[in-house]
Amino acid sequence: MRVRAPAKINLSLHVLGAGADGFHELRTVFQSIALHDTLTFRRASGPFRIACSDPSCPVDETNMVWRAAALVWAAAHRAGMPRDLVVRLTKRVPMQAGLGGGSSDAAATIRACAALWKANLSPTRLVQIAATLGADVPYFLHGGTALGTGRGDQLLPLDDAEATWVTLVLPPFGVSTKDAYGWWDADGGPRVAPETANDLQAPVVARHPEIGKIVTRLTKAGAVQAMMSGSGSAVYGLFRSRAAARCAADALASRSTETLVTRTVNRMRYQALAAL
Repeated sequence: MRVRAPAKINLSLHVLGAGADGFHELRTVFQSIALHDTLTFRRASGPFRIACSDPSCPVDETNMVWRAAALVWAAAHRAGMPRDLVVRLTKRVPMQAGLGGGSSDAAATIRACAALWKANLSPTRLVQIAATLGADVPYFLHGGTALGTGRGDQLLPLDDAEATWVTLVLPPFGVSTKDAYGWWDADGGPRVAPETANDLQAPVVARHPEIGKIVTRLTKAGAVQAMMSGSGSAVYGLFRSRAAARCAADALASRSTETLVTRTVNRMRYQALAAL
């Protein structure tokens, strides 16, 4: 079984505050893009295993694919640890980029393992498993344009945003989600910001000025919106034509900075891309 796991960008991200439990309350708009990882599931005797095309990606119990499989295995009332399955993970979505690659991989694993192991889990149970893995994992069970509140796990589908070409700029470093929110806390918390803004961008740019420079260059290249996605480090620019997006990507590419051109996908297209 082969499954695609599309990435996302955040069209806006507002941090409303931190709760006593340490988690931050958000109001964010998720948007699916066509860039995706591919997971191939193959039956094979022995312990559950992951093989990955990216040598920097862990393939042990810390990988969200592994954790997702373990939760579905338990929900299917199977004893012990998952077994007799190998997952080949072909990475195209960079890690620690704010594009949700690991979360999308986890959502794809939940759906694939539930089908392979005939777990007969309801949509509500699948969402519960997803939320256990991470606040944005439930979003990847649905895709499209959606409002996320709470920790980002309370979802409201929105009308699909207009299809747009996306230039992704990937700096030669990642940003951990934990660090980004820690910097937001350290810099004083909530501020008044435009509706189409990312509250994490300023504290991340304070530590990584390169991100701010990329946003500026994308804006000057004609992006109708340019912003860091999620907790970074990826920056995106939205363009009305593929030619404009490609031109911006070529201009910003360097030996140390990778660029990609992709496009947004609506909910129906996302479901087709992510189909089992």
